[in-house]
Amino acid sequence: MTPAVGRSVSRKDGMAKTTGTARYVDDLSFPGMIYGRTIRSTIAKGRVRSISLDFDPAGFTIVDYRDIPGPRCNFVALIEDDQPFLVAEEINHFAEPILLLAHEDRERLMAAEVRIEYDTGEPVLDPERSPTVFKKIRIRKGDTDAAMATADHVIEGTYRTGHQEHVYIETNGVIAVPEGGGLTIHGSMQCPYYVHKAIKALLQLSDERVRVVQTETGGGFGGKEEYPNILAGHASLLARKAGRPVKMVYDRVEDMIATTKRHPSIIRHRTGVMNDGRLVAMEIDVLMDGGAYVTLSPVVLSRGCIHAAGPYRCDHTRIDGRVVMTNTPPNGAFRGFGAPQTQFATEVHMDRIAEALRMDPVHLRELNALRPGDTSATGQVMGEDCSALESLKAGVERSDYHRKRAEYAGSNKGIGLSLFFHGSGFTGSGEIYLSSRATLEATETGARIRVASVEMGQGTRTMHAQIVADALGIPYEQVEIVQPDTHQVPDSGPTVASRTCMVVGKILQRCAEEMRETIGEMTPGEYVREHGPLSVTKQFQKPDEISWDDTEYTGDAYAAYGWGCDVAEVELDPVTYEVKPLRMTIVHEIGKAIHPSMVVGQIEGGTAQGVGWALNENVVMKDGGMANPTLTNYTIPTTLDTPRMDVIVLENPSGYGPFGAKGVGEMPIDGPAPALVNAIRHIGLDVRSIPAIPESIMEVACASR
Repeated sequence: MTPAVGRSVSRKDGMAKTTGTARYVDDLSFPGMIYGRTIRSTIAKGRVRSISLDFDPAGFTIVDYRDIPGPRCNFVALIEDDQPFLVAEEINHFAEPILLLAHEDRERLMAAEVRIEYDTGEPVLDPERSPTVFKKIRIRKGDTDAAMATADHVIEGTYRTGHQEHVYIETNGVIAVPEGGGLTIHGSMQCPYYVHKAIKALLQLSDERVRVVQTETGGGFGGKEEYPNILAGHASLLARKAGRPVKMVYDRVEDMIATTKRHPSIIRHRTGVMNDGRLVAMEIDVLMDGGAYVTLSPVVLSRGCIHAAGPYRCDHTRIDGRVVMTNTPPNGAFRGFGAPQTQFATEVHMDRIAEALRMDPVHLRELNALRPGDTSATGQVMGEDCSALESLKAGVERSDYHRKRAEYAGSNKGIGLSLFFHGSGFTGSGEIYLSSRATLEATETGARIRVASVEMGQGTRTMHAQIVADALGIPYEQVEIVQPDTHQVPDSGPTVASRTCMVVGKILQRCAEEMRETIGEMTPGEYVREHGPLSVTKQFQKPDEISWDDTEYTGDAYAAYGWGCDVAEVELDPVTYEVKPLRMTIVHEIGKAIHPSMVVGQIEGGTAQGVGWALNENVVMKDGGMANPTLTNYTIPTTLDTPRMDVIVLENPSGYGPFGAKGVGEMPIDGPAPALVNAIRHIGLDVRSIPAIPESIMEVACASR
C-alpha cells in the first residue's frame, strides 16, 4: 500500500468546494428563520444617555442588556470577564454593541433607524499614554547590565507595527436555533468549544443544552478564534427572545469596523555587541495595544515576548512586555499571534547592527544563530531539530543573495533577508491546561475521525486522514472525518497556534496505533463485523522531559520550533516611492511535510499576507474607529502586487509531532515584513515601521537628504 504521508493526495474537502456543494453559514436556512442586526456605538468613550426607535417596532425582536439573564452573565467568557455582550451604560470603544434587532424582512431590518444620545468622555487612543495594563511579562537570562557594560558597541532602535485586518473571504456569520429548551449554534468559526463555553455562561445553560456546529468556514487567520463568541451570543439572545432561528452574517464593512485585528506594537531594542559581531546582551521592551478589552491579549503578548530575541543565542537577555488598554475595538488573535511583531523588530535591528559594524548581514546571523545545545531567552535547550543555520544557508544560496547584493548596490533595487522561528502548539503549560482529546472509530469501511479541529481552507481534514491512514495501515480513501459538532466530537482544543498537525495529529496517531494493535492483521471492517464497535480515545500527554515555569517564564516554551529564512528583492519607484516586491525566496524547516502541496500553499498564502502587512495594509484609525473599512481603501495585495515566490521546504523531524511534523500555519507570516524592510534598507532608506506605504517612505527619504 502506498503511504499517504508525504504525498499530495486529493483533499477531503476538494470536490465539494470546487463543485459548489459545500454549504457555508449563509447557505443555510431553517423554518421560521429571521435576521439579526447589531446597533453599535458611534463614539469611543462615554455613556448612553438615551435610546429612541425611529421606526415602528411591530414585528421586530429587540434585545438590550436587560434581556441577559443577569448582570453577572453579561460578559464574554474567555480569559477575563471584562467584555460585555451588550453595553449597559458605559461605552469603551467605537462600534461597541448596544442593541440587537431582528426581523423576518431583511430590508426592513436594515432600514430601521435607532437614535442614541451620549455623554461623551475623553478616550485613550495612544498606547504609550494608557494607564491600564492588561498583562506584564518579564523574561530574564543572565546579567544583562554587566554584560552590556562589556560590549564594544551598544545599538538602540525603536520599531513599530500597525494593525492588520484578517480579510478572510467569508465574513463572520452564525445562526442560532432554539431547540429542546436550549440552543444550537451553526457558524463560521475556528473554536467550537470556545463558543460552547461562552453561550453556556451567557444564558446559564448546561452542557447538553448548548450545541455548536461548525459550518464550512471560508478562512479564519485567528479572526474566527474568539470573535464568534460575541456574534453567537448576540444571535442566541435574539433567538431565545423571538423563539425562532436567527441568522446574523456581517457585511464587509461591519466585519472590518467591529471585529478584532492584529495588535499594533512599539518595540525598543538595546543591544550590546562585540567588534566581531557576537551578541553579548539584549534588552527588549515590548508594548502592544490591546484595545478596549482583554480578549486574548495576554497570550498574544506571551508568544511575542518569547520570540522577541529571535533565533539567536545570547547569554544575557532582558525582555519586558506589556499590553495595554485603549478605547479602540479590541485586538485579538491573528496568524503568528505576537511573534510577527517582535521578530520584525529583531530582524530589522539585526540589519542595523550589521550596518553599524560594516558587516555582512548574513555573517552576523551565521555567527549568532541558535544551534543544537544552545539555549533560548527562556533557557530552553535547542534539540537536534534546531535548523536556523540550515534555513539561512538554503535561503542565501537559492536566492543568490551575495551576487545580487553586489549587483543591486547603488540602484533602485534592494535585497534583504530575515531569519526566524516559531513555536508549535500552545505556550508553556497551555497544552496541559487544554488536555485535548481525540477519538478514532473503526467502521465497516475503514475509520472515522472525531476531533473539534476545524477545516477553514488549510487542509485539516486531509492531513489528519493521512496521519490516521498510515498509522492504522489502511488506504487514505477509507478514512472519514466527522464535522466538528460539540454533541459529536470531543474537545481537541482550538484550531490555532500551529497545533492542529503537531498536537492533535500526534494524538490521532496514538489512537490509530492502539487500534492497529487491537485489530491485528484484520482490517477495521473485518474487526467490526466480527467483534462489534471499536473506538479509541486518547488525551494529550506532556512529554516527561518538557518543563515550564509559568511564573518565571523559564524552561521549554514549546515542544518544537519551525525555522525559516526569507529573502526579499524589491524595486523602489523614485517618483512615487512605491515599493514593488519582485521576488521572495522562502525557506521553511517544518519537520515533515505531511501533504507537500498544502504546505507550499500555506507558505505562499502566509507570505502574501506578510507582504500586505509590510507594504500595503494601512488601517487608518480616526476617533478610535477604522476609517477605511472597505476593500477599496484598505488595500490587500492583488496578483499584480504579489512577488514571484520560490519555496524550499526542509525536513528535520521532531520527536513530538506525527511522523516528525511540526507546525506550519503561522510561521510564513513571521519573515516577509522584516525581509522586505531590510531590502528597502539596502536601497538606502532607514525604514523602522510598517506598513511601509509610499507616504512613509517618502518621509524617510526626505529626512535622509
